[in-house]
Amino acid sequence: MKVIKKIDELRRELKQYRNDKTIGFVPTMGYFHEGHLSLMDRAKAETDIVVVSLYVNPTQFGPNEDLAVYPRDFECDEQLAKEHGVDIIFYPDNDEMYPDGYKTYVYTEELSKKLCGKSRENHFKGVTTIISKLFNIVQPDVAVFGQKDHQQAIILERMVEDLNIPIKMIIAPIIREKDGLAMSSRNKYLSHEERKQSVILSLSLKAAKESVKKGETSAEIIKQQITSQINTSSLAKIDYIEIVNSKDLIDVKIIEKGTFAAVAVYYGKTRLIDNVVLG
Repeated sequence: MKVIKKIDELRRELKQYRNDKTIGFVPTMGYFHEGHLSLMDRAKAETDIVVVSLYVNPTQFGPNEDLAVYPRDFECDEQLAKEHGVDIIFYPDNDEMYPDGYKTYVYTEELSKKLCGKSRENHFKGVTTIISKLFNIVQPDVAVFGQKDHQQAIILERMVEDLNIPIKMIIAPIIREKDGLAMSSRNKYLSHEERKQSVILSLSLKAAKESVKKGETSAEIIKQQITSQINTSSLAKIDYIEIVNSKDLIDVKIIEKGTFAAVAVYYGKTRLIDNVVLG
């Protein structure tokens, strides 16, 4: 496995494979857990050469968010990537990705204003910008993302379609802890009691899915059910609970195919997200 820090070097390295091998790509911000590793495994199953980018992107963090303290452990990440068959880690610094005088950004209208976009105003502008740059640098055949960031996945799929980017997008399932909490690098911020209570997110979504399986189709009733259950956690502060369709993230009244429930909840300063497909 190679670790490459420069764009030109990565392009030279990948050029030799393009005629007869497929290239898979997994963009990450590092501090790998089983969720990240599952994406690498999926990319490995789908393609010949797997590239993983490891870059904590400053443009997707707000002024009061956790950029400075975002967890980092490159040595551990490097070893895990190697164990999961990754061929190349792209590990650029900020000067490489955003050189002096940088002025260009990519923005997906409307979709970026909903759900997480309501409280994280420029977050998705940063996401779409860095992913479009990485897509242009790596030029993969396949890119793999996780369903935990479901809104992000929908936005990126729209970006790929609208900008005619020739990449197959794969959205892989959420990987959870044994008690159901969706795996996230930010879970390490949780105190013992916050971690204990945070399982209510997945439990509430699981219960909502069961209600829909039993015949409930009212989005309002399901939303109230999720809200009531999360509110039993004394440390939870709800950012949003929404039930929307998967095409344009518009609120729905009736649950049908393509409907999913998404939640964002604070435990102290730690913001957790989760979602489940209902329809």
